[in-house]
Amino acid sequence: MTTTWHVPEDDLRAYTRGELAAPRLWSADTHLAACADCRARLALLADPVALDAGWERLDAELDAPRRGFVESLMVRVGVADHTARLLTATPVLRRSWLAAVAAVLLMTVLTTGTVGDGHSPTLFLVLAPLLPLAGVALSYGPALDPTYEMGVVSPLHGFRLLLIRTVAVLTVGLGLNGLATLALPAYGLRALAWLLPALALTATGLALTPRLGPVVAPALVGGAWIGLLLAANATGEGTLAPFTAAGQGVAGAVAALAAGLLYLARDRFDASTVPFTDFRQGGGG
Repeated sequence: MTTTWHVPEDDLRAYTRGELAAPRLWSADTHLAACADCRARLALLADPVALDAGWERLDAELDAPRRGFVESLMVRVGVADHTARLLTATPVLRRSWLAAVAAVLLMTVLTTGTVGDGHSPTLFLVLAPLLPLAGVALSYGPALDPTYEMGVVSPLHGFRLLLIRTVAVLTVGLGLNGLATLALPAYGLRALAWLLPALALTATGLALTPRLGPVVAPALVGGAWIGLLLAANATGEGTLAPFTAAGQGVAGAVAALAAGLLYLARDRFDASTVPFTDFRQGGGG
């Protein structure tokens, strides 16, 4: 027997507004799936603007990439969606970079334990401060960060984005360095002499970035660090000067000074004069 029942017009209007309640909603859903006439009536009653907006939301939801484990964890602990997405998209927070850093530290620790002079883990102390500097350098700027354009259009100022990524990269980098330090128990607190130089190098590189750019600034700071160590090795014996008590004090002072200069230059990270916003290829016309 063929049914002649159709969804009443009042129910169709309520359906388009999202106000139709069960069990009428269930009946309407079932009937609309099989009745072309009622679907046509529903299309005439629906607001085309709201319908288009609904389709756009559905398309955006379907096209949005799924959150990974780390991103989901950050969102659950209160990190904003866009911040979590920018952090997980940071190249130096990916497994390939972290695995490379861990491998370098492991080889350095093994070499230090094998050929160390028994006084100071020099090779480890020389390398460890450079890794956080390199990590921060690779986490920001159009030349090195493939997600830079996404960061530009995100609801974050350049300086805030820089700080967020710097804190994340430093946390991971210093954490890996700390684990490597635990593998050198024979040296005691001397194995921690990399910490203040690492903070000094990273802060100095960031402070110079508005003037020199995200590539030249850390490269210059890293070169200066290596030059300083070569000069200290040529003019003294035993523990290199940057890893003595006096050297640690100087490193702490440099880190504090660079942090202050970075704060004073914070507005320049959003200025058009900073060489972060020029992604033109081949220059202008």
